[in-house]
Amino acid sequence: MPNWGYSVKELDEARSVKASLREIDVSPKWSREVCKAIVGLTIPEAKKLMEDVIAMKRMIPYRRYKKKRAHHAQTRGPGGYPVKVARYMLKLLESLEANADFKGLDADEVVITHAVAHKGRKIRKYIERAFGRATPYDKQLVHIEVIGEVKS
Repeated sequence: MPNWGYSVKELDEARSVKASLREIDVSPKWSREVCKAIVGLTIPEAKKLMEDVIAMKRMIPYRRYKKKRAHHAQTRGPGGYPVKVARYMLKLLESLEANADFKGLDADEVVITHAVAHKGRKIRKYIERAFGRATPYDKQLVHIEVIGEVKS
């Protein structure tokens, strides 16, 4: 088994809580946008946002990956419903909440201070083509990590 760490090193372990998902099959671009949207929210607010995205009631604003995306009044610019990422993020937030309860922290007071999506390993695949050629198409896996902290 690989030994994975977190990208943030300086934490107050008594007031912070961490959770991560490793090598999941979601879009790295939409994962980045969802992570950017939940930073600064409490765990219940972030869970409500993910449930609304899954139900297609609220949009995630797209900041970086927005070429040829339609603008919407809800996001005041490009946005969308990354449902698959939101389902995984909801599981991750529930894990973060359980970790906070295990540490004895109040889960409603935990504010998400750090959420990032890193590219994981690439699964190489090939499509057979005519005349003995082949075209590669790769599946990019993603690591998502979330860190919350109780503000005092």
